[in-house]
Amino acid sequence: MSGESLESLLKRSGNTVELLRNSQVGAYVYPVVPSEFSNWRSEQVGWQKTAVLYDQSHHMSEVTIKGPDALKLAAQLTINSFAGFSPNRAKQMVPCSYDGYVIGDGILFYLDKDELLFVGRTPTVNWIQFHAQTGGYQVEIVRDERSPSNPRGKAVVRRHYRYQIQGPKAEQVLEKLNGGALPPVRFFHMDAVNIKGRKVRCLRHGMAGAPGLEIWGPYAEREEIREAVLEAGRDFGLVQVGARAYSSNTLESGWIPSPLPAVYTGERMKKYREWLPANGYEGTASIGGSFVSTSIEDYYTTSSFDRIVRGGRTVGLSMFGGYSYNERTALSLGIVAPDIEIADELTLVWGEENGGTRKTTVEPHRQLEIRVTVSPTPYARAAREGYHEGWRTRGTP
Repeated sequence: MSGESLESLLKRSGNTVELLRNSQVGAYVYPVVPSEFSNWRSEQVGWQKTAVLYDQSHHMSEVTIKGPDALKLAAQLTINSFAGFSPNRAKQMVPCSYDGYVIGDGILFYLDKDELLFVGRTPTVNWIQFHAQTGGYQVEIVRDERSPSNPRGKAVVRRHYRYQIQGPKAEQVLEKLNGGALPPVRFFHMDAVNIKGRKVRCLRHGMAGAPGLEIWGPYAEREEIREAVLEAGRDFGLVQVGARAYSSNTLESGWIPSPLPAVYTGERMKKYREWLPANGYEGTASIGGSFVSTSIEDYYTTSSFDRIVRGGRTVGLSMFGGYSYNERTALSLGIVAPDIEIADELTLVWGEENGGTRKTTVEPHRQLEIRVTVSPTPYARAAREGYHEGWRTRGTP
């Protein structure tokens, strides 16, 4: 990569925490997909009551890894075991730094012998590309960036469209599309369904506790496939989910998104920081919230940190928050100390110090104290009893 490196930027700034707490990158935007198709409340209800179509074609980066060392490369970057991993399966990939801190996470698809596809946020794609180019592996990579937040009138083109059909009536929608019963696809296994005479690859997946399939194919076929899904779902109450509601489904399922890539410290990571550009994701990432530390390593869990306190003592951290119309409540995902019990009432300190940092997304404000009640995760009953008590607590081969 050319231009100033991340390593140079960090040295020049002198304080990594201050650099990222005052990042000027602006708001994170789910690109291309409209913020709402109907309204965000109806769209949230869809994944619990009927069926929804998520358009995931634009907000994630992809990298295809091909070659005899493809599996070896992926396996050596992540904490996951690859025992029994074989073609037509997928797994969550969680790569970490040399010191064991999380770089990011995403889904790794085992497409065919010597061919993998990773789908996730840019930091993990960067980490994979760095090792593919510098680690002596016999692989070739094809990288496809997430769509721009502001395309400035230019056409947006990706390698693949990627849709999810989810919800209690998703199976009925998919059977109508398929023209009959679906193949018996196990969780995080792949197969194919028929849509408009095409064989479309699918992954058994779930979001916010809702069953369904993820489908993908050549980007040029995206509108044809979308129209077919909408037509099949019309009699089952299927709704399209916009960017505003989409980002909230993690609240009900209990998944904390957007880990801060752990690249800013460690002597062994220096070569990687020298490889990364100063103006990339890592150099412009934004951290915020009421929790403040002088050490960037204290932020290696996620990008948003609000203090949870009891009796003046910090007993936890809130890392993602929002409103669920399904549950009629504001939800805050986080962690608490081991001595905290379910149903305990605590206080969340909301907002930033001294009226707010210089981030473009933060207006002048004062911190507020909000009463919170500790609850089990996932909070949504559909997720807790179906999704959570299923694959999360049951061994999956």
